[in-house]
Amino acid sequence: MIKCTKYFLFVRQRPDRETIKTDWILDVVKNPIRTQIQEDGRIRKWGFVKEEGKYLRIILLEDGETVHNAFFDRNFKEEV
Repeated sequence: MIKCTKYFLFVRQRPDRETIKTDWILDVVKNPIRTQIQEDGRIRKWGFVKEEGKYLRIILLEDGETVHNAFFDRNFKEEV
């Protein structure tokens, strides 16, 4: 079970987001390949989902555990 905002529950119903598995979200939160703090204090975390061959971006609230958004980030590039 994950803590999440009402906004997350709403946008998760979109066709492009409903395929994102909770296990993928939890994995990115626990083992991100990159983490960044936004100006508003929210936390961005990225991870690679092998099954999809895409990078997943998770946005957490300032508490570091409540999921506010999750989507595949087409523009993410791993630093070499």
